[in-house]
Amino acid sequence: MGKLLDSIDSPKDLKVLSLEELNRLADEIRQLLIRYCRRHGGHLGSNLATIEPIIALHYVFNMPHDHLIFDVSHQAYTHKILTGRRQAYTNPEHQKDLSGFTSPKESPYDDFMLGHTGTSIGLACGMAAQRDATGGRANIIAFIGDGSLSSGPAFEGLDWAAEQGGNLIIVVNDNEMSIAENHGGLYKSLAALRASGGRSSDNPFRALGLDYRYIKEGNRIKDLIEVFRQVKDADHPVVVHIHTRKGLGLGQGSQGQIGLASMNESIGEKAHMTPLPDLPAEGPVEANHWQDGLDSLGRLPNSRKTYGRMAMQALEARFPKEPGLVVISPATPLSNGIDPDFRQRAGNHYRDVGIAESHAVAYAAGIAKAGGTPVVATSATFFQRAYDQIEQEMALNGSAVTLLVFSTGVARTDATHSGVTDMVMMRGIPGLTCLAPTSGAEFLNMLAWATGPARQPAVIRVPGERTLATERAGKPIAAATFDPTTGDQPWDRYRILRQGRTVALLALGDALPLARDLADSLEESLGLQPTLVDPHRYDRLDEQTLDVLSDTHSLVVTIEDGQLDGGWGQAVAAYYGPSQVRTLAFGAAKEFNDRVPKATLLERYGMTVPAMAQAISDALVDQAS
Repeated sequence: MGKLLDSIDSPKDLKVLSLEELNRLADEIRQLLIRYCRRHGGHLGSNLATIEPIIALHYVFNMPHDHLIFDVSHQAYTHKILTGRRQAYTNPEHQKDLSGFTSPKESPYDDFMLGHTGTSIGLACGMAAQRDATGGRANIIAFIGDGSLSSGPAFEGLDWAAEQGGNLIIVVNDNEMSIAENHGGLYKSLAALRASGGRSSDNPFRALGLDYRYIKEGNRIKDLIEVFRQVKDADHPVVVHIHTRKGLGLGQGSQGQIGLASMNESIGEKAHMTPLPDLPAEGPVEANHWQDGLDSLGRLPNSRKTYGRMAMQALEARFPKEPGLVVISPATPLSNGIDPDFRQRAGNHYRDVGIAESHAVAYAAGIAKAGGTPVVATSATFFQRAYDQIEQEMALNGSAVTLLVFSTGVARTDATHSGVTDMVMMRGIPGLTCLAPTSGAEFLNMLAWATGPARQPAVIRVPGERTLATERAGKPIAAATFDPTTGDQPWDRYRILRQGRTVALLALGDALPLARDLADSLEESLGLQPTLVDPHRYDRLDEQTLDVLSDTHSLVVTIEDGQLDGGWGQAVAAYYGPSQVRTLAFGAAKEFNDRVPKATLLERYGMTVPAMAQAISDALVDQAS
């Protein structure tokens, strides 16, 4: 029997299939996605849960005339397979053709590039409003997971959908999981609806004025088709609440299904995002603390998990004596080294507020105002969702909140998950101390200061892969001395790591190992002995040190692992202005990049040792002429 999947080039091909064939197609896609994600990485658990719903949606509706808008688009792999992009999942030669998220550049079946959460309903409201204004007849469908409902924009979208009226279909994919477990009062209502088969009076959707349908078996194509046909072309907003199984097909049981009782951390969180296969570590790894925590395949953890675990270990030691010390995570704990075992031991010292970054920062500011010591930990790309609260509730009010910013810097990421803009965003906020540690020890010192004597708003950019590589190689940057029992902090002044002449290299945080390599190269190739400087922070300038450098150096070079335009290096250049000191600033361009290899980006930005050495050599020649 041939594969049905080979005959599916568009949703039109689904409409001639029987129910038996649709179920067979779902099985083929499930096995394909498991093989694909194990080989290439990806969002496995959420996509396995939504194969049948997406088949049914494309069977009943007429995309792209009708519009299917995904929330986050973690669940869109089946959608891509059914809309002409199958070969990217079946042919390794085409694997790099696609983004991990929906993208209008790829297909007319995708309306938006989406990688963050909570916005699908608002986007659908907007498209529906324009449809109604122009006399259109298309169905507008928002597809949102239950975990995303904790996001503020999702609540706002639901509220407005009821007010706006007109055709709008909101599919709530309820698999009882976010990336980790769900948190918030809303999920008690969803549990009541599941337990009652959708008949509970505790129905938040009806309370908002929305029509409502419930599908108990959200992975049964027959039931899905029946309900989707009922709501197609509806003249009012309706919520279709489907109960699915995250990771369906990974566990044991009849037909390879997993029950919710077995939806533990290993299948829930770890299957949510299957990481890209790790390359073997280059060279021998010393048997020291940097090798702790090897995974089941013997791979070393990345910088996020390594430094995240170090931070949690340091904070946990203080819990018994500091009842107000609390770690807050907006739904992404495991990727940042906040392991399930730590969360269980921490008890009330750990809070997961769900996918709600804005609330996380406002909540932390309230804890700080009441005398507590909150630490908010998430990725750079998600902190931008809390900009208003960081500026207003945190910085304006002087709230003693510490932000740990993970996954920063130039990297091969989807366009929605870039980590190069956080420094530009943070350093522009008054009253916010922004720190960039250059070693694990310095990271912990800064954390001890920020959560101890500082009592002020602070941001710490968690060290990245370059720093971790130097530490594993036994070549760490020595941490600045720090006494956490005093109010003093050593990061107001830049630190001279290597005294030289003519050229001064100032490199922030994870860029410092690159600057150290550059210094070695300049000494070897040009006979220069440059001064190497660790600035420690990026919200302000150490003008005293900059003045001293201008007396003895003709060229000051800044290197930052972040966006150059509006960044710290440009502030250094502006300070020197038209003086006798020439400046060169290296950093990332102001642009969106989608899955561009890191090496390619660094070449593009001139942030390789040969390129920077050549630029420095050219600048010195210009000065001499």
